[in-house]
Amino acid sequence: MIRVKDPGFLTTVQDRGRYGFSHLGISPAGAADALSFRLANLLVGNDENAPAIEMTLFGATMEFDEPAVIAVTGAECSIATDGTQASCARALSIASGSVLRFGRMMNGARAYLAFQGGLDVPLVMGSASTHLAAGFGGFEGRALRKGDVLRIGNRNGLRPRALPPNKLPSLDFTSPVTLRVTRGVQQDWFGSDVFATFFSTEFSVTDQSGRTGLRLRGERIVPKNSSQLLTDGIPLGAVQIPEDANPIILFVDQQTTGGYPKIANVIAADMQRVGQLRPRDRLRFSEVSVEEAVQLLRTQELWLKEIFEGE
Repeated sequence: MIRVKDPGFLTTVQDRGRYGFSHLGISPAGAADALSFRLANLLVGNDENAPAIEMTLFGATMEFDEPAVIAVTGAECSIATDGTQASCARALSIASGSVLRFGRMMNGARAYLAFQGGLDVPLVMGSASTHLAAGFGGFEGRALRKGDVLRIGNRNGLRPRALPPNKLPSLDFTSPVTLRVTRGVQQDWFGSDVFATFFSTEFSVTDQSGRTGLRLRGERIVPKNSSQLLTDGIPLGAVQIPEDANPIILFVDQQTTGGYPKIANVIAADMQRVGQLRPRDRLRFSEVSVEEAVQLLRTQELWLKEIFEGE
């Protein structure tokens, strides 16, 4: 068992999310940086979708009542076991009775803690992800609190994996970030001059940002069409333009429908970058074609697949 001594700022149980329920108004939730989440699981020998811990901005402190094998990925943060500093992006053995402490995130917003065997939590609609707004999934549908007790799943037959030195991941979360996008469903609501402004502006992430969406501030993006849009479906990563003309990137806990026009959509290969953005981080948008977006995702998936080849 693992006892939560200090939950940190916002610590939840996540997997890759629950898909296929948008028509019921249920967004996928899941890991905000799915690439780092998957890598952590692979390092300890799990299936890449095993339930793990997502820590935001400032990490948790946990006490282990049994030995465990863990891995930490994502944003860099200080890690200490019983006062001894530990490393990210590798499998670590934790002795029974040890206390694992995490500090603040230094170059991103979120770090991921995977346990060999995953976490033993119930599935809701086929997923262990915590949906904070709806209050289900993960651990009792909420963020972890002091005193919570987590149970590790079955680790029989699993073995940790090591990253070859020449394949260490270089996930750069340093601000400013460039997010690649395709043009949105309502692209015809925006003139060429507005798109020029959108792609040339450096935006900043405001404090009113989180897993539901990231509110940005910069040059105002004003549609040429002032008509009211009937509510329609919102894809993950859609960039909406609300009435105040400041873009919003809809994220993993987003609403599934909305009435603001969508100027662009962040590509799937860059969603992990969105998950590492912090308030006051700066970003730009860069346009790619749908064909380029597909190829970039294929390249990313191939990179993840090839990391452990030749073990």
